[in-house]
Amino acid sequence: MRSNTPTPSVTRFAIVLLLGFRPSTVAQVSSGRLQPPNDVQQSGSSHPEAAAAAQDGEEDQRAEEELQKGTALTRKGDFTAAIPHLLASRGKVSNPYAARFNLAICYLGIHEFTRAIHVLNDLQHAGHEGADVENLLAQAYIGNGDRSDALAALENAAALTPKDEKLYLFVTDACTERQDFELGLSIVNIGLHNLPNSARLHYERGILLSELDQLDQAKADFARASALGKGSEIGYVSGARQALLDGNIPEALRFAREAVHHGLRGPVLLTTLGEALLRSGVAAGEPELSEAKAALERALEQRPNDPAAEIALGQVCLIAGNLEEAIGHLQSARQIMPDQPSIYAALAKAYQRKGDVEKAQQALATLEKLNLARAEQIRSAPGDRKTSYGGATAGEEVPPNP
Repeated sequence: MRSNTPTPSVTRFAIVLLLGFRPSTVAQVSSGRLQPPNDVQQSGSSHPEAAAAAQDGEEDQRAEEELQKGTALTRKGDFTAAIPHLLASRGKVSNPYAARFNLAICYLGIHEFTRAIHVLNDLQHAGHEGADVENLLAQAYIGNGDRSDALAALENAAALTPKDEKLYLFVTDACTERQDFELGLSIVNIGLHNLPNSARLHYERGILLSELDQLDQAKADFARASALGKGSEIGYVSGARQALLDGNIPEALRFAREAVHHGLRGPVLLTTLGEALLRSGVAAGEPELSEAKAALERALEQRPNDPAAEIALGQVCLIAGNLEEAIGHLQSARQIMPDQPSIYAALAKAYQRKGDVEKAQQALATLEKLNLARAEQIRSAPGDRKTSYGGATAGEEVPPNP
């Protein structure tokens, strides 16, 4: 049975930055520099100052080793395990920036946002005021709900590196995780002001506009991203997303399958393929259901605990009649994105089929509450918005109250 407890979610910033970490950022142990003086290497030395120097050298070397262990664990995404090693290295290594920066990434990865902010502020006070620090600060402030500080940090980073596409993508991801789509839209608009021909930023704006039910504008951004990224994975995904919004499921499947045929198998593409297959009305026992399951499982292997993939895979398992597996995926999605209505629609159906009336009623009550809140948000928002996207997945019945 699948565990309902997901590992800490990770922003793309932490993963991508660490995989591309400059070697100079990781403190290396220099065996020559850290060796104690020759007259101290003899056991039983009678020189107190030399003995103290030897002890300091040993402590420095242990600190460098702790930093290397912490950095290796951070690269693997094992943030909880990395933190003690990074804390042990602070103040005792030749490159204190690496220790503190990695520590901030770890705190961000386990959603200890206040601690991440404290570490990053310390880095700034120590003279490290670069775009990378501002980028992490923006994400930490978003996690902490400090919208104005987040936007200020993003603007500081953008002033330093205005053409850094990943900057806007990483911070937008943090907004999406927080479900602050309006702030995400503000950030991606700053990015598009500086990079108007970025296919990825147009795609991200399409996603945000979809979440805000501004569907016509979302379609325009997906179309733009598809044209700018023609032949690339983001181009295929954008074309599929535009087709999904148009309700053209065969076209969405054509885009996604053509991309897979060309060897493109990123997690976003595979999740899009799985969602398109679901919306095609696939039934138990059909080969398309197995195709959807395989695509979504591979997507989660590449990007664990992605809520969209978890929801879609939960729905696939529900169609297949694997109720416990379906509930496990849906509960994982709920812990990551608790305000997503489609989770509770599927959970209610799964619990009904399982015969657990109480939990089904609880899921339906939450679904009703979220839908009312969503309707009020749309009613009070400017612009022409539609309510059919963002609640239950298209084509999915909301189960009646048991």
